[in-house]
Amino acid sequence: MQPHYDYIIVGAGSAGSLLAARLSEDPATTVLLVEAGGPAKSWLIDTPGAYMKLHKSKYDWGFWSEPQEQLLNRRLYLPRGKVLGGSSSTNAMAYVRGNRADYDDWAALGNKGWSYDDVLPYFKKSEDNENLDDAYHGRGGELRVSYPNRFRTPFSTAFIEACVQSGFRRNDDTNGAEQAGAGLFQFTIRDGKRESGYTAFLKPAMRRPNLTVVTGTHTTEIIIEKDRAIGIRALTQVRGKVEYRCRKEVLLAAGAFGSPQLLMVSGVGAREELEGHGIACKVDLPGVGKNLQDHLFVPVGCTAKQNVGQNTSMSLFSQAKSVAQYYLAKTGFLNIGPLEAVAYGSTSLSPDRVDFQFQFSSFHMGPGYTTDFHDYKTFPQDQDGFSILPSLLRPKSRGTVSLSSKDPLDPPVIQPNFFAEEDDRKVMVEAVRRAADVLAAPAFDVYRDRALHPQLRTSASAQLATNSIGDSAAWEHVQKQVETIYHPVGTCKMGHDAMAVVDDELRVRGVEGLRVIDASIMPTIVSGNTNAAVYMIAERGSALVL
Repeated sequence: MQPHYDYIIVGAGSAGSLLAARLSEDPATTVLLVEAGGPAKSWLIDTPGAYMKLHKSKYDWGFWSEPQEQLLNRRLYLPRGKVLGGSSSTNAMAYVRGNRADYDDWAALGNKGWSYDDVLPYFKKSEDNENLDDAYHGRGGELRVSYPNRFRTPFSTAFIEACVQSGFRRNDDTNGAEQAGAGLFQFTIRDGKRESGYTAFLKPAMRRPNLTVVTGTHTTEIIIEKDRAIGIRALTQVRGKVEYRCRKEVLLAAGAFGSPQLLMVSGVGAREELEGHGIACKVDLPGVGKNLQDHLFVPVGCTAKQNVGQNTSMSLFSQAKSVAQYYLAKTGFLNIGPLEAVAYGSTSLSPDRVDFQFQFSSFHMGPGYTTDFHDYKTFPQDQDGFSILPSLLRPKSRGTVSLSSKDPLDPPVIQPNFFAEEDDRKVMVEAVRRAADVLAAPAFDVYRDRALHPQLRTSASAQLATNSIGDSAAWEHVQKQVETIYHPVGTCKMGHDAMAVVDDELRVRGVEGLRVIDASIMPTIVSGNTNAAVYMIAERGSALVL
């Protein structure tokens, strides 16, 4: 006889961890949480400064995109967390809510209850902000949010001042009343350790007898009978094939790649595609796997006159010193990830609304950098530097997640179609040139040695939108060095049109007892790092379920 639970949650990432904690608060409610990865028990996960060692490891699904036509047919690396806490256990720990207009756009599409005013209480509910306590922030929630209080480099102070000198306003809280401007990042770090969905929500809840968490268990099918989800089938590392049944609902929280793939192998998706793989179509939903959106960044850097950044900290001697500082003095580079400060601005294509982000890092990648940000061993270690990482926040290009076969263990085919829309190329080019201008500002004079990309400077940024992208040195730089920030969303989008997969209560159209509650439900991507928005979606999703 198969085990029965009230709720089955597939995926123990940011959303799944919070969902499991909230639904199991009622001792009379039984919850099963199923995770393909393993436990989050590693100093590499706990230590913010060890962040880049997590990618391309056992904690990572290690996806890759299809060749990108606009990017010289490069395939881009797409890490996803394969561990309790999901990508919140492997990400750069940035806590960014996005822009209030992002959520008002969702509501304008007919999604009741998803405007900024509607979702702000769900952001605040889980938040425990160490530095801010006002109408926009929460205190006393499970998720610690803080500035880089224990350590940061002097480069970050210079970056904020350089942005102000370049026309940005100073903004001490880019998650508050206004997003535009330059200030310090807020991070999910507690007392010098990573705060993830696992540490904040799931780990404390695992003491409850009504919550069962299974790891090393890859969900292979949602069991759908008579248009209702009644359970799942899975493959475990120890027991082989297993089956679990639920009395109430199956909740998918497998992310923007995993959730659409699981729907499709279970017979929910575009009929023609499913039947082409020999899968019987149970519900014809053409929007499953469509509408993929992601953020990209490209490094614009300098070498430094002073070795106070993170490149030289990667030598064996410096690593030993950093470990001693971290554990004995509670300071040093291991207290922070690769990012320190941030700025948001508008290009000439969107003068009234933020459309690019500068993430600031006390790393530089060298002048001939052509790999990806996670191959940190390729970074120069003999001289420090710093980089601005311009990012396109509201891409118009849309991609797809599709099946490579009907085997749920085969990775999906991920085609992001990056920069398919010309406006995306124009915004990125202008943002890249603006970044080069900021690096040339007087605030950096005391630190700047030489610009790694001097060809990117411009004194006529406002006219870039009409320039020929094909002739632009900035566009060539983007083509060679851009990479994803791994913020995939949108592949099971919420809405009411023909391509919507879930309604505004996150219920899968055409299937009773099945919801998707993760980043894949976003109709449009938020203007910033996505993890905070995923926690909000899970918080609101749990309220909808209950």
